[in-house]
Amino acid sequence: MILDSDPRLEEGFEISPRFRRTIEERIARLERDAAWDELQMTHLENSDHVRRQRRLIAAERSEALRMRIFLDRSRCREAGLRD
Repeated sequence: MILDSDPRLEEGFEISPRFRRTIEERIARLERDAAWDELQMTHLENSDHVRRQRRLIAAERSEALRMRIFLDRSRCREAGLRD
């Protein structure tokens, strides 16, 4: 089990510029999908559908946040080094 005080967490991760772009694109898609799904909720009448739609939106936003935190903890490898 890795604790928050583990010095390895402070080092972060090194990722390629290409992988970073892929993650950034996925974050943008998740956020766009969450916004669209939120708009669609106004068309739902069934309370179970509304509840599931809210859970979907929360999951999309949660995943986007998790990926943002990953990117914040990572650093980009210099371009050209096995990009």
